Amino acid sequence: MNPPTAPMADQIRHAVLAMPVAQALQLQFVRIEAGDVELELPISETFSFRPGQLQATAIFAAADFAAVAAAGTLLAPGWINATIDATLKIVGPARGRRLRARGRVVDAGKLLTVCAAEVYAVDADDHETLCATLLGTARNINTAPPH
Repeated sequence: MNPPTAPMADQIRHAVLAMPVAQALQLQFVRIEAGDVELELPISETFSFRPGQLQATAIFAAADFAAVAAAGTLLAPGWINATIDATLKIVGPARGRRLRARGRVVDAGKLLTVCAAEVYAVDADDHETLCATLLGTARNINTAPPH
């Protein structure tokens, strides 16, 4: 795989971070590479269902953004993508300082891309504990006007 061009990485970063939910979660990209994205967000009481433990919606959002952004890195110019299906499995509590989500492409097709993410709770010592996995499908959309 070729690395995404700087414009593609910037396009993905801009598109995701323009979304109000990404802003509310204070999502930040750590890495954007071809078929591979890492992002983080702070564990905030605003999105917790009990003190210090994130609610599933925030975990899902982190996983979905990471997986579908990874899928977006492989799109041709003029194409965008959107989630059409995703399954989240929570395997442990999301407690700590922040969440770290690593998204990856499983299979890239012309119209559909299967993608996945692993989500880790990260403590003050930067120790990661797996808290969730996601398997998703992104619909690839050509934004060019039809001829």
